[in-house]
Amino acid sequence: MSQFFQIHPDNPQHRLIVQAVDLIRQGGVVVYPTDSGYALGCQLQNKDAVEQILRIRQLGSEHNFTLMCRDLSELSVYSKVGNQAFRLIKNNTPGPYTFVLKATKEVPKRLMNPKRKTIGLRVPNNPIAQALLAELNEPMMSTTLIFPGDEFAEPDPYEIRMRLEKQVNLIIDGGHLMEKPTTVVDMVDDEIAIIRLGEGDPSPFA
Repeated sequence: MSQFFQIHPDNPQHRLIVQAVDLIRQGGVVVYPTDSGYALGCQLQNKDAVEQILRIRQLGSEHNFTLMCRDLSELSVYSKVGNQAFRLIKNNTPGPYTFVLKATKEVPKRLMNPKRKTIGLRVPNNPIAQALLAELNEPMMSTTLIFPGDEFAEPDPYEIRMRLEKQVNLIIDGGHLMEKPTTVVDMVDDEIAIIRLGEGDPSPFA
């Protein structure tokens, strides 16, 4: 049975953030709010937790994973970023963008795109997500919580609780969220292409 924390969307309670991060460090899978809907997250290096997320989403190992990062310093540790790409990312984060970049050796191979050796990276503009990442002190492996057969992310934490309370360790209620997918920008080798148009304004990358 999962735990269920009601965390204030603008002023997250530090006590609950610490408890949530303790669960993540113990290998737990967490449902948490981002600026593009609810997501599933776990510790970067935890293979069992990653596999649990794949089972929940019914995804194969070729799925494109995302690392949730606190800031640009983490971005440069886990990806190879050219000067042009770095300037563009700096000017547009935090925000509803996912950037696809070449992964460094710091990224576990199982999380990379198997053909391109890339990884998605995000700096979310959500107080709860930011508080979790600050306390964790490293990126969190993450994927949007879209139930099998659904087209969009589930916005209601109580619906998530009803469907996932036996499959995850923690569900964070950060309020009812509207489905707002990120804009996905491929920036491999400084070649810029919009892969998916979402909430983020694509014009800076045109």
